[in-house]
Amino acid sequence: VQLVESGGGLVQAGGSLRLSCAASGRTSISTIAMGWFRQAPGKEREFVAGLRGISGNTEYADYASGRFTISRDNAKRTVYLEMNSLKPEDTAVYYCAGRAVFGLSRIDGDYFYWGQGTQVTVSS
Repeated sequence: VQLVESGGGLVQAGGSLRLSCAASGRTSISTIAMGWFRQAPGKEREFVAGLRGISGNTEYADYASGRFTISRDNAKRTVYLEMNSLKPEDTAVYYCAGRAVFGLSRIDGDYFYWGQGTQVTVSS
């Protein structure tokens, strides 16, 4: 599975962005766990949100719950991350990732497929 993110950019605090992750390859994104991670300068990469394969159950990091929404469009083979009420501390490179199984994980080492990342910058 090849993953390509898009949708990042510069936004003011309180604004919104929708990130997209387009998948290609043989594996259907509906059958594998997909996740969004982010990495801010000088910090470790951290889990943002995840989508379980098959069932589509979702999980969010505490800071993302209530502000971010992960979803997928199986026909378009695309996973989305809708981000609202953005804060300067949300500034980071956001990565889309996929596992080789349907089980969800918050650990980046459990993900096999990665996109190149898209920069999100939130100004105060």
